[in-house]
Amino acid sequence: MTNYIQYIKDNTIRCETSHRGGGIEISLDKIIGGDNGYKMSAYQNYLGGGMLGKICNSYDFELDLLNKSKQLKIEKITEALNKYFHNLTNHADNEWENQTYLQNQSMPASAY
Repeated sequence: MTNYIQYIKDNTIRCETSHRGGGIEISLDKIIGGDNGYKMSAYQNYLGGGMLGKICNSYDFELDLLNKSKQLKIEKITEALNKYFHNLTNHADNEWENQTYLQNQSMPASAY
């Protein structure tokens, strides 16, 4: 599977974005296999002063329990999901952010 963006669009469970952060959650059942409800999230916290923190991820399963091939696919889709979410929160008409993906990922995850 090379078109992870299309996979993300087709398998999004929820997506909420705002100037205070937000998150996106996708199903991974088609990648991991089965119908077990495997999910991954990407989320972003508001740091204050109009800045958003780096995009972080969470999973509802243990990555170490997957075989190496599936772990590699999860790594690739994680990066694609983070970039996809960054594009949702960081575009020209968005008044609260204007950073590259790499600049954003160098930010702290939270202000605390």
